Amino acid sequence: MAGRHAWLGEPGRRSKTRPGLASSPFPSPSPRIPPLPLPHLNRKVSIMAITKIHARQIFDSRGNPTVEVDLTTDKGLYRAAVPSGASTGIHEALELRDGDKTNYVGKGVTKAVSNVNDIIAPELIKAGLDVTQQKEIDDFLIKLDGTPNKGKLGANAILGVSMAVANAGAAQKGVPLYQHLAELAGVKPPYVLPVPCMNVINGGSHAGNKLAFQEFMIVPTGAATFTESMKVGTEVYHNLKNVIKAKYGIDATNVGDEGGFAPNVSGAEESLELLVEAIAKAGYEGKVKIALDVASSEFYKDGKYDLDFKNPNSDPSKWLSGPELADLYLGFVKKYPIISIEDPFDQDDWEAWSHFTKNSPIQIVGDDLTVTNPLRIKTAIEKKACNGLLLKINQIGTISESIQAAQLSQSDGWGVMVSHRSGETEDTFISDLVIALRTGQIKTGAPARSERVAKYNRLLRIEDELNLAGGKPAFAQDKGFSAGLTPPPLKQ
Repeated sequence: MAGRHAWLGEPGRRSKTRPGLASSPFPSPSPRIPPLPLPHLNRKVSIMAITKIHARQIFDSRGNPTVEVDLTTDKGLYRAAVPSGASTGIHEALELRDGDKTNYVGKGVTKAVSNVNDIIAPELIKAGLDVTQQKEIDDFLIKLDGTPNKGKLGANAILGVSMAVANAGAAQKGVPLYQHLAELAGVKPPYVLPVPCMNVINGGSHAGNKLAFQEFMIVPTGAATFTESMKVGTEVYHNLKNVIKAKYGIDATNVGDEGGFAPNVSGAEESLELLVEAIAKAGYEGKVKIALDVASSEFYKDGKYDLDFKNPNSDPSKWLSGPELADLYLGFVKKYPIISIEDPFDQDDWEAWSHFTKNSPIQIVGDDLTVTNPLRIKTAIEKKACNGLLLKINQIGTISESIQAAQLSQSDGWGVMVSHRSGETEDTFISDLVIALRTGQIKTGAPARSERVAKYNRLLRIEDELNLAGGKPAFAQDKGFSAGLTPPPLKQ
């Protein structure tokens, strides 16, 4: 469609705004999403430049170093911490690690920290840009790096600064972070609370069991509010713990990186049966859907898929072709209340993606396939490879590009699931981001481990703030999900 990818900077393309309204730095990527008036246009905001930027090395939830950035203006100090993934796509922006095996087993980020302190900080301060100029600052950082994948300075260095700038911009305008981000994206109220997608059974690279599929999530779409969805989700989680303990022993209830359980199940169907049983025991049949993150690039070998990839002696004759794996998924969809499947095929197996998406009635999410990268998303749109985006801010490295990626996906009728990483911190930025973009779905682990629960607690606080302000905030339920060729109701 003409104009769909106009934000990518095609010559001669300009966004249109209504007379008298300020232009958003993120033009509407489609006639389906018209330019929206930005709230608080009459608010007087004085120019607030950056006076100091300081980065340091801290630790994420897996005990690995990550980057934290403090950004100072005349108004105060604003902090951001960068997440890190375990199963990462080959097309992601570069997370800069030191590679010195004698220190932090090669996972140190002192180079990225130095790049913030010695290169980014002096140049960005000298530029004198106002902290509310998110797009201009992010473009400045991209140009300063000068590589396609942020490989010079490191996406972790750049993202820490980009996030801190957004926090400072919100404070400068005197509004919550979600409101500031919504204004940047041209999204107006009412705000919508997302349904949580809770990873409660772990496999793949996140677990030591035989399970090939990486995540099995519960999605409380039948709740009436976000608060109720957390009640439903936590009660199913605790019932699942009891079911697993009874079947596999107490050792099987130890939790993984994202708070989920990793019982020694034989395969995906056994895991799905556990979820169905836990949902029933909690009394929520019909109110809880299931979502999968297969992370199939982890077990893609020689053009086929090895569901026994953790066995060094797996039988190649049992490896599945793309169409065979698609048939397996479709069988699960018919038998279980599955609403979404993420990364069902390898990140470069485009043919399998397109075949499955064409024949599937649910949301098919690209993660390793799309890596929050507008160029990969554009290709996926052209190939009709999926109908959902997993939005991970550290895959692309700036907040502006993350907003652009979401808008491009939404312009083609995709659902957008805002996501954490397996290596998280107490930073709750993505909770505000999912409200701002009104995508209606967030994936941030089980209701366990404080770095996961911090995101849920932030959403509970936002819901409470909106209630106290006099308006009952909407809850997305299943309205943020695409379904086959049907776009999410939230975006229609």
